[in-house]
Amino acid sequence: MKFKRILLKLSGESLMGQKGYGIDETRLAEYAQQIKEAADMGIEIGIVIGGGNIFRGLTGAGKGFDRVKGDQMGMCATVINSLALSSALDAVGQKNRVLTAIRMEPIGEFYSKWKAIEAMQRGEVAIFSAGTGSPYFTTDTGSSLRGIEIEADVMLKGTRVDGIYTADPEKDPTATKFHDITYEEVIARGLKVMDITATAMCMQNNLPIYVFNMDIVGNLKRVLSGEDIGTLVHN
Repeated sequence: MKFKRILLKLSGESLMGQKGYGIDETRLAEYAQQIKEAADMGIEIGIVIGGGNIFRGLTGAGKGFDRVKGDQMGMCATVINSLALSSALDAVGQKNRVLTAIRMEPIGEFYSKWKAIEAMQRGEVAIFSAGTGSPYFTTDTGSSLRGIEIEADVMLKGTRVDGIYTADPEKDPTATKFHDITYEEVIARGLKVMDITATAMCMQNNLPIYVFNMDIVGNLKRVLSGEDIGTLVHN
């Protein structure tokens, strides 16, 4: 696997690190360092980061929040995380740009495919925040959409586990890991890699997904160097 341009999807939950909530500064700094290493390899990078460490629209809807407002709160949570990541990248000397799916200058620039690609071609890391800008879509779907739009070679999905298993390895000790798997099998088995909308979009537009453990420092570089440490989802 050799990539020229990637879409890196980071989970909001992972940003909590050892804390139960919010942003763990150590984890954030580790992510920034790993992303800079990838950029130093000459790879063009777009990033989507979730907001689950701050607020989840779907969970909020279960607690009496209006679903649309809940999802909008979730979008704002992704903007907070994107600004935190941008600041951490600044600290390690990595140029970057925050683009938002909803107009909110001067916090970030309003997203367009061409602005994003121009930024990446200049060596800037493009951070895509506020999901798709619409309710009822997760940041997984936001990642699929942005990955397809920017013509990424792959979506690298950084999670807490080292790939896709037959069941949740944190709950089921007998779960076995897939080396690679098709989108159709992911959907048929009901595996919780991403939600069905996101998976279907990647399948229809032939965007491969590579799932790996981003919380181990150095893993992003290992994936980009061709080491097989995760699971590839493809047609």
